[in-house]
Amino acid sequence: MVHQHLIVYPGHREGTLYSESGEKLTPPEEWAFLPAGDAAVTRRVKLKSPVWVVQAQYRRRMISKGIWAPADNIRAAKQDVAHKRATPVYANERKRELARREAKQNAYTQEFNDQIIKFLNFHPRYEKEAQLLGKIITTHATPMGSGTVARTQLIPINKRAQAAVIAWMRHKTTAYDSMKIPRVKGTRREARRDLAKKSIEVLEIYRHGQDAKEDCPLKQALEKDHNF
Repeated sequence: MVHQHLIVYPGHREGTLYSESGEKLTPPEEWAFLPAGDAAVTRRVKLKSPVWVVQAQYRRRMISKGIWAPADNIRAAKQDVAHKRATPVYANERKRELARREAKQNAYTQEFNDQIIKFLNFHPRYEKEAQLLGKIITTHATPMGSGTVARTQLIPINKRAQAAVIAWMRHKTTAYDSMKIPRVKGTRREARRDLAKKSIEVLEIYRHGQDAKEDCPLKQALEKDHNF
């Protein structure tokens, strides 16, 4: 089993591992753990020998926590990568790649912000509020690796923007974060659905250009958190 690529899962006790079939596993003494985070090193280690990939549940998906592999291979891979990264050629490639990523991120951020403004559809009277809210939610939701709905590719961007607005409203304009919700299947989803309806009702005030009262939760949230 040591000489196979395996998917393993951490046990409840620190240091314990289990195979997909439920078998308890112990890494060989000459092996070491390489935490996730440096894809280049991980790829090189995988090319050198079989590894155990440690996966764990994160929200609704499985993520890699790192790999177990021969310690010598991990050291060699780190040295290889460090040597490559010390060259001028790599530095120039890295600079170009970062520039491409930044340009792509900036374009996505702008598109996402535009979709939020479109979904808000505020009356011209509340144009300033719409722009501020778009900026706030975009800044919170779009960073790469944030794990928010804005980063998913499973739904169209307009739906992502809508979900991001409702999520922000839920946390900032309702008592959701302090609610005691029974741990019964479907109860939290139902609570979120009810709060979403209330959030839409608040947004309708701004969409129709009506007077926002002093106790309006959206007005209070903007004033409290962002000195509007």
